[in-house]
Amino acid sequence: MAAPRSVYACDPDRSRGRQFVEAPSRTRSPFRRDCDRVIHSTAFRRLKHKTQVFVFHEGDHYRTRLTHSLEVAQIARALARQLGLDEDLTETLALAHDLGHPPFGHAGERALDACLRGHGGFDHNAHTLRVVTSLEHRYPEFDGLNLTWESLEGIVKHNGPLTARDGSPLGRYREHGIPVGIAEFVVAYDLELWSFASLEAQIAAIADDIAYDAHDIDDGLRAGLFQIDDLKEIPVTAAIIAEIDAQYSGLDESRRGAELVRELISHLIGAVVLEAHRRLALVRPASAEDVRHQNEALIAFPDETREAEAAIKAFLKVRMYRHERVMRVMRDAEQLVSDLFARYQGDPATLPAEWLPPESRSEDEAGRARRIGNFIAGMTDRFALTEHQRLFDSTPDLR
Repeated sequence: MAAPRSVYACDPDRSRGRQFVEAPSRTRSPFRRDCDRVIHSTAFRRLKHKTQVFVFHEGDHYRTRLTHSLEVAQIARALARQLGLDEDLTETLALAHDLGHPPFGHAGERALDACLRGHGGFDHNAHTLRVVTSLEHRYPEFDGLNLTWESLEGIVKHNGPLTARDGSPLGRYREHGIPVGIAEFVVAYDLELWSFASLEAQIAAIADDIAYDAHDIDDGLRAGLFQIDDLKEIPVTAAIIAEIDAQYSGLDESRRGAELVRELISHLIGAVVLEAHRRLALVRPASAEDVRHQNEALIAFPDETREAEAAIKAFLKVRMYRHERVMRVMRDAEQLVSDLFARYQGDPATLPAEWLPPESRSEDEAGRARRIGNFIAGMTDRFALTEHQRLFDSTPDLR
């Protein structure tokens, strides 16, 4: 049952608006409109053929970026409903959070970051912002999707503030600074990088973690990288497995695994809701703006669950992400992306006509490199493979 609307929920009627002024919709709230624009975007459709862990042709049953995003949205809406938050904004951020991922998952991101190291690097959150503010070309009066301020804020800050109040970078941005795509955008349209994002954005972030943990276990089991009983080395999954075995003696492995995934998701959602209520009761925010000015995230795992969730990630890192079968394919994928970048940079005429700069516009080396990076980042796995086959005599099989 849905909780009553909370005072600290983002109110679509009080949105800070859009970068380019538009007449309001007669039938949809601003946040519902944002979500619909994400769903109808070209970048969202491309997620169907972008790697999560397994490359698309390894099997139809493994997650892709698209199915992952849909699962994140389902979990995020469940959390938002229980906390009385705006479900449309939450869904927008859940569905949009991976729009900036390049082909071949984190392997593609590592390769592009290396290729662009001398020109600001590559950051998938920054590229998501670039997609929704400039690279989508669907509307006659502006580039991008012209999402509300709240949606843009959530895309950029769902994992927390990027800077201190004085503008100095925080966390993983301390070493290399704020990604160029974000730094350039906020000069013209301030997203207040020093503050926390809304609770809706914080929920989208933690729903991403829950979905990762659950569906990577599911995909790892399906791929035969580990067995259900191997997960007994993690206390939280061991307890769930024991309950399943006690209730369903002799259950086949397929259903046993599905029940484990289902119960794990329920366990993690319940833990987040309890911790959110505890933190909200302590600080008593009176508005969404109060949430932004807190000193910590208000949506989080309780300490015990955070340790359990970290143990799941540690298990998956060793048994799945670093498995030689996965690593071999990802090494080949990194090389493929690097090959494409070098070829386009050395011979720009090999780019499609629509990705060549207008003859009237001069372009420096950094601008050309970022344009090539934008093109590659938008590729699906299979289009990247097709391009490599077009441009090179030998292309890795990625199996």
